[in-house]
Amino acid sequence: MVSAKALAKELVHSKRTVNRLYENKAQMNSISMHLGESVAIARTVGHLEKSAEVMKLVNNLMKAPEVAVTMQEFSKEMTKAGVIEEFVNDAVDSALDFDDIEEEIEEEVDQVLTAIAGETAAQLPEAVRKEKAKQPPQTAGTAQEEEAIAEGVDDEEELEAIRARLAKVRS
Repeated sequence: MVSAKALAKELVHSKRTVNRLYENKAQMNSISMHLGESVAIARTVGHLEKSAEVMKLVNNLMKAPEVAVTMQEFSKEMTKAGVIEEFVNDAVDSALDFDDIEEEIEEEVDQVLTAIAGETAAQLPEAVRKEKAKQPPQTAGTAQEEEAIAEGVDDEEELEAIRARLAKVRS
């Protein structure tokens, strides 16, 4: 019969063997990870080499000093165009004298609005005209809307039509 001491000795050897197997397994995993890392580094180096080749080709195709000169010329031309545009705008403004024309346009718009307000006021009932005479003068746009409301015009379509006519007169 096998003695207890021999069984204990076999048990200790088995445990040591199991521990060595775990160590070997850990070392194998470590080696596998290092190999994976080496493969990844090799791929990265390959990609970097391809990128370097592409950059060399791009540099050969695009001559940096020539592009810089072209960009400077383009900048000068854009500046000239801006200056010329300013001169042209100033010349046109002074030739057409927009300030005087705008004042004349405003006067004409005021006259037309006054005429429209007069026509509307003539159509109002006598009591409303007397009440309007007591009120202080208002701007043409708000006076026209208030007159339309005084006539009983609550319809949005008619108000919009009046506003549209006013907008046409102003423009």
